[in-house]
Formats: sequence, structure tokens, C-alpha cells
Amino acid sequence: MASTVEGGDTALLPEFPRGPLDAYRARASFSWKELALFTEGEGMLRFKVFGSAVYSSGSERHLTYIQKIFRMEIFGCFALTELSHGSNTKAIRTTAHYDPATEEFIIHSPDFEAAKFWVGNMGKTATHAVVFAKLCVPGDQCHGLHPFIVQIRDPKTLLPMPGVMVGDIGKKLGQNGLDNGFAMFHKVRVPRQSLLNRMGDVTPEGTYVSPFKDVRQRFGASLGSLSSGRVSIVSLAILNLKLAVAIALRFSATRRQFGPTEEEEIPVLEYPMQQWRLLPYLAAVYALDHFSKSLFLDLVELQRGLASGDRSARQAELGREIHALASASKPLASWTTQQGIQECREACGGHGYLAMNRLGVLRDDNDPNCTYEGDNNILLQQTSNYLLGLLAHQVHDGACFRSPLKSVDFLDAYPGILDQKFEVSSVADCLDSAVALAAYKWLVCYLLRETYQKLNQEKRSGSSDFEARNKCQVSHGRPLALAFVELTVVQRFHEHVHQPSVPPSLRAVLGRLSALYALWSLSRHAALLYRGGYFSGEQAGEVLESAVLALCSQLKDDAVALVDVIAPPDFVLDSPIGRADGELYKNLWGAVLQESKVLERASWWPEFSVNKPVIGSLKSKL
Repeated sequence: MASTVEGGDTALLPEFPRGPLDAYRARASFSWKELALFTEGEGMLRFKVFGSAVYSSGSERHLTYIQKIFRMEIFGCFALTELSHGSNTKAIRTTAHYDPATEEFIIHSPDFEAAKFWVGNMGKTATHAVVFAKLCVPGDQCHGLHPFIVQIRDPKTLLPMPGVMVGDIGKKLGQNGLDNGFAMFHKVRVPRQSLLNRMGDVTPEGTYVSPFKDVRQRFGASLGSLSSGRVSIVSLAILNLKLAVAIALRFSATRRQFGPTEEEEIPVLEYPMQQWRLLPYLAAVYALDHFSKSLFLDLVELQRGLASGDRSARQAELGREIHALASASKPLASWTTQQGIQECREACGGHGYLAMNRLGVLRDDNDPNCTYEGDNNILLQQTSNYLLGLLAHQVHDGACFRSPLKSVDFLDAYPGILDQKFEVSSVADCLDSAVALAAYKWLVCYLLRETYQKLNQEKRSGSSDFEARNKCQVSHGRPLALAFVELTVVQRFHEHVHQPSVPPSLRAVLGRLSALYALWSLSRHAALLYRGGYFSGEQAGEVLESAVLALCSQLKDDAVALVDVIAPPDFVLDSPIGRADGELYKNLWGAVLQESKVLERASWWPEFSVNKPVIGSLKSKL
């Protein structure tokens, strides 16, 4: 692989412009091009909301829509959320009553609270929507939520179709390039074939039929459509974090403040505090990016099974497992990015607060990732419920812990794991993600036991199942779900960087990234590790803290090269303090002058020799 890169494919991976960042690039322990090729591989395809929903929920009769989507003859949106209900999908109130006389469904919004709301692309551009509504057949038999393709606008005029009220919901805190909209339906008739019938169908006579005899299997299979949106948000959140980390670390490598003598200033990246603030988020980018790609491939496996008509118990269980992972990974990724962007903004000082440097825009654009496709805290309850259900099945039926993706298989050793203790006594022995993996497995087992016992205790005290689960969520279910998904991320990245196909020259740096993310994430659970007895004495916590700092120090010289792997071209990054040439002050000063248009009023300014490089740079851009 290295020879291919060094062979000169500069069109694929061009060299960076020379500049102040060269010093750090020269210190790197690996080739950034080799790591870029290893990390990206053949690339990842991304699902988009509407087309994915039609593909995953429909059948052959809907292929014509797929063709029109790719030919850009129609534009779609995914309409699930309503004004008064989002996370509680069972309470969605839009209805679809079947009329056997005309072989049509009647899509109807009973009142304004049932208006579809926050729907991306619906505000101004979508011509069709995948509308989720309660399917009802004659005899007042309702079969829960099902998706329907509904035309909402004329593709030529973009005017609303009869019976449809559609519009934009207004300006948001961020992402205003996306036209989130609303829609209400007044007895809109659509053909019977508009039902996306992968999970269930209605015959011309009005009989409901489904390939899934077991309701639980049907629900598990239907979770794929919801999971795909959440998996996409994980990728979007990590993309935002990549940009922020790239800006902050390139800034830190060129911003010089103070030094060992009054004559010498050093880059702020040399300070342990700056390393501790930023490098764990760089490690998080690599770990979470790998996880999002692997979870996407799991989702592809689920969709292939649906497309091939797989109705097995494994297929349904795969849907439930992916649902549990997606429901927890969206909160983990969006919250990590939210915290990381804020840390990057502060680590860049006052310059980070300038809008032109983009950290504020990234923060605002990431913010809705914490809310749409399900509020983060509500989604975590989906994951904790999944784990509690597995434990209850094991307690009552003696079932083994098994799942298609093996994310819960370690729980088979549940009693033995709870007997383990943290026995690492030196920092050197802690610099491996295997140490954190063992601790995480104990933590998940401990939290699962405590949550299960707390739930049963609340029920014995007279609480209903609904009340008991709510009382358990804050200090039990929530940390359980987060610890479980963090373990899964750590496990997958650990396996990825220790596989035999990793080039020898990349093993050390990837191993450090894996260990740093694992130990840094684990350190935030130190109180639980002490409370449960896995940690004891001062040494355990001190070793963990020291290991994180040691790994940050070891990765410091590789930081710029690691950023070079993940950073987009300058015109995409669009941040004067994050440009690849590292000319921090020249780029920032030039951008300020360009924005203020001061050159038009100060004809004397170009006469100063120090300004000539900036003038030349400005002219090339203009």
C-alpha cells in the first residue's frame, strides 16, 4: 500500500502546501497517505431519508419511484414526526383508512396537532412524502403505523396538491439551508399501491395481510427504516467533529504563546493542557467514524435480508439489535460532537469565536442532531429496555445471551465478570485498549444488574411497569445504555486496529488512538467503577488519569498528520485558522481585510512591505 501511495498518485492524495505546519508533519511517525487509504478503503455509500425509506419499506411495485428519484424527477421527504408527537411514535395520529369501493387509502390529519412537522425538504422542495399513518381497514380494525407514498406538490409548479396544506416551519438556530416543513392532509386519496408494503399489505377487498405472523418479528423488521435515519445522524455528527478538530489542532500547532524563555514562544499544542483538551476528541473521531461505517454495513445486511424476503427469527433479532445500537449511538455521537466542538471553540481562544472560522456554525449545525430522529435521552431508554429484556429472558427462561452482531454475547459470562477487579498497577500496563475493554464489560454487567434489581424493587413497591421504568432511567438505565454503546465502539475499534491487515507502520499510532479513546471514555465513569467495587484505592484512578495524559503526549507529534487524513480541502473546511498551509496570521488577517473591505479605503496600506504577501494572497483569491 505504501509503495502505491509513494508511487505518485498526487491526483488522489495531493501534497499539502508548504508552511508552518511542516514541522509537525515531519515529526509524524507514519505516512498520512497510507493511513488515509487504509481508513477509507473503497469508501462508504450513504443512504438519503426519502429514497432509503422507499427502498427499505416498499416492494417491486415501487421501483418506478426509485427510478424517478435517481433521475431527479421527483424530490421526497420522510414524514413521521407530528406537531404534538415525536419520540412516542405509537401516538402518531395521522390516519389512512382503506376504501375497498375505490381501492384507495384516505390520508387524513384529524386536527392541527397531527400536522407532520420538522420534515426535512418538505418546506419548499419536496414533491412526494413517505407519510407514516395508522392503517385502518373496514370494521375499524387498525394495524398500527405504516408508510405511504403521498404526492404533496405538483413537480412542475411546486404548488400543493388538492387537500394538502404544506409550508416551511421558519428560521431555526442552525441548518437553515435545509427547508424543514409541515403538512396537513384533508381526506387525500391515494391508490392502494401507495402503501409501502414490505411489512404488511391490504388486498383489494380490504383484508390486511402480513408476511410476519409474529407481531414482535414484524416490529423488529420494521425498525430498519427508523434505524437508518439514526445511523445517518451518527455519520453527520462525526463529520462535524472532524471539521472542528481539524480547525482546532491546525490552529494549536501554529499558535505560539509563552515559552521557556522570553525570547522563545512555543506552539500551544506543546502544552499538556491543550493536548488533554483536544486529542481525546481526535481519537473519538477515528473510533466513532469506524463504528458508524461498520454499523452502516450492519444496516445494509438488514436491508438485504428484507429485500430477499428473509422472515427468519434471526432477521427480526438483527433488526432489534441494530435498533438498540442506533438508538444509543446517535446520543453518543451527537453529544460527543456537541462537547467536542465547544472544547475546540474555547481552545482556539478569541479567534475561535469569529464566525468566519466556522466553529460557531458547526456547533449550531450539530445541535439538532441531539433532537431529531428521537430525543437523545428517550432513545437511550430504547437501548436499556433491549438489554433488560435480554436479562429477563435469561432469568426466567434460562436463555443464552446471543445476538446476530454478537454485541451482547459477552453477557453469557455475566456472573464471572462481576467478580473481576481492576488489577493494573502501572501506567505502562494501562496503555492498551484491552484494559478499558475489560473494565467496560464489568461496568455494563454491573449497571445491568443494578438496573434490573432497581426495576423489580420499584414494581414490588407498587409502581406500575411504566412508573418503574421512569424511576430507573436517570441513574440506572441511562448510564447502562451509554456504557453499552461505548463498549461496542471500543470493541469494534480495538478489533479493527489489531487485525492482521493493518500495515506495520500504522499499528502503533492506531493502537494509541484506540487506547486513548477507550481510557478517556472510561474515565468519565470513574465514580461508578468505584461505587461498584471494580476500582479501589487512589491508585486505580491515578493510573487511569496518568495513562490518558501519557497517550496524549505520545500522539502530540502525530496530531497534524492525523488531521491531514480526516480534513477536507481548504475550500470545504472554509476556516482561515484551519487552512492546510498553516499560515495562521496571514490567512486570518487577509480574511478580515477581505470581509471588512478596508483596502478600498486605505490606499496607503499596501506600501508596507510586511503586507505584500497578504496582498498577493488576497489578489489570488479575488
